[in-house]
Amino acid sequence: MRHLWLAALCVLSLLAPSLAQAQGPCVRDALNQKVCLAEPAQRIVSLSPGATELLFSAGAGEKVVAVSAWSDYPPEAENLPQVGDSNRLDLEAIVSLAPDLVVAWVDGNSRSQLERLSDLGISVFWLAPRTFDDIAAAVSDLALLTGSPDLGNERAEAFRAEIVKLKAQYADARPVKVFYQIWDQPLMTVNRDELISKAITLCGGVNVFGGLPRLVPRISREAVLEANPEVIITAGSSDDRQWLEAWREFPGLAAVAAGNLFLEPPDLLARPTLRMADGARHLCQTLEQARAYL
Repeated sequence: MRHLWLAALCVLSLLAPSLAQAQGPCVRDALNQKVCLAEPAQRIVSLSPGATELLFSAGAGEKVVAVSAWSDYPPEAENLPQVGDSNRLDLEAIVSLAPDLVVAWVDGNSRSQLERLSDLGISVFWLAPRTFDDIAAAVSDLALLTGSPDLGNERAEAFRAEIVKLKAQYADARPVKVFYQIWDQPLMTVNRDELISKAITLCGGVNVFGGLPRLVPRISREAVLEANPEVIITAGSSDDRQWLEAWREFPGLAAVAAGNLFLEPPDLLARPTLRMADGARHLCQTLEQARAYL
């Protein structure tokens, strides 16, 4: 494969000056870097499951030539070649595909590895959605870069409208204290800056660990007992319910006393994509159910 890397280096080095002068679609990414293409991208490599999903939402699914591991939605993505995961990317494989756009994830991909692609003149667009509007903006930006701006804007606006609708519907809902568990050993949750927490707030919930400094903090069981949440939620299949059942060892917890131990559908809230509207709607219904038990 090394000969492919060297050949690509020579060819792309010659192309780099013309790419820098591209006059096609231009957007700024999550690193505030200006990404400009000579024309809408035709060969795209996605480096995270969330990026893959957003590309398909932007109407660029048929232009995606490779994806990262765990890119399982939409189902068509599962049939695409994989070029690594968050731990390691196969740069030679990526270069051999001759992409005109690589879509990376700030929280999951190595900047040093991606800089090597940028040095070859390959355009890299970084994503890091932190708000619902960031998700919509990402779809619009990707649609612009890949030649489907009208479709992207339409889907972005539909997503924004759904979020606004949910916000209005639960604006006066009784606040409930929520602990959202994303892992068991070590015990982990999310702070207020994570999108899952923003969905909790949207539904009238209060994240009991929202004030912690890290996006995905580790906590102790003692901290959960002290916070005394009225609702405990995790996401997964029925096999993951054991995480919730373990809390029944503490009948004094408000959530346990009320029977408010809930399992949300996996992926809908875990990935910052347009499906978060469905995830937020389901979460709001869950919290409404929990209120009835308090």
